Amino acid sequence: MSGTILEPGQIAAAASKPAFLQLPPRQLFALRAERLAQLAEGHALGDYLRLLAAVCRAQQQVLDAPPCVAAPDPQCCAQAIAHGMPPLAAESLVREDAWLALLDAWLAAFVPPEPVNPSLAAALEQLRGADAGQRKAWGVALVSGQFAGVPAGVAPFVGAALQLAWSHWLLGLDLSAIVEAEDQQTCPACGSLPVAGVIHGHGARNGLRYLVCSLCACEWHYVRLKCSHCRSTKRLDHLHLEHSPHGVRAEACPECRHYLKQLYLELEPGGEALSADLASLDLDLLLDGAGYLRQAPDLLLIPGGEG
Repeated sequence: MSGTILEPGQIAAAASKPAFLQLPPRQLFALRAERLAQLAEGHALGDYLRLLAAVCRAQQQVLDAPPCVAAPDPQCCAQAIAHGMPPLAAESLVREDAWLALLDAWLAAFVPPEPVNPSLAAALEQLRGADAGQRKAWGVALVSGQFAGVPAGVAPFVGAALQLAWSHWLLGLDLSAIVEAEDQQTCPACGSLPVAGVIHGHGARNGLRYLVCSLCACEWHYVRLKCSHCRSTKRLDHLHLEHSPHGVRAEACPECRHYLKQLYLELEPGGEALSADLASLDLDLLLDGAGYLRQAPDLLLIPGGEG
């Protein structure tokens, strides 16, 4: 029997190699809500951030006590992983009915801050009155990037239900068989684009970058100093505003003219990717004016259609 003999240094390196995937904490939405409420204090968009904090509290309430929802078929998930495909493929699962039960549960749990804005009340009423076919059509439009096909007021709430459903499935899934792939630009779990990157500041992942899925919140390792959109390794610009949340920088690629925000946890130990993104929209305006494009939308702030 033959094999490769590892030197002591190689053994230590293999043992200490950080995991390719990192699942979100089970209290993800509660932590996100708390962070949004903190960022809302003194913020120009404080009312909106407080509204989204309420959205996240309802997400956590349902995640803690979910309705009976069919889980994705384990055999299909295993086959997808074996063939290098995402087991929770968003573009296929969104066309099924299972996630709609979580949308209904979220609508029942959601308590908007007082006073309720008339446009907010109208959007919620439109969502409650929509049948299953319409709701699925909106969901399909969101995961496929056809944002004009979703009413602007409804889009963030459909996005919240989608996040809730995919995080619920993700936390019940065994991902140990997923193998790290070089230049993994989309989420290995569901195939969605990242909402931001996180630069870790301690432990085995100190200094490493993980991309955070915009849908299921799974994190996966992606090397730094490489554009996660076009894979260019040429010089990347790192831009920020002095009054943006501490630790947030935008990594902008001069080659493809796309950018992705990065959250440096060494500078902001209590930071969370999605809430940091929402609280730094002025940075998006700056980059838009400079001709850069976002890699992916934030599902709680989606450019929906007109009505």
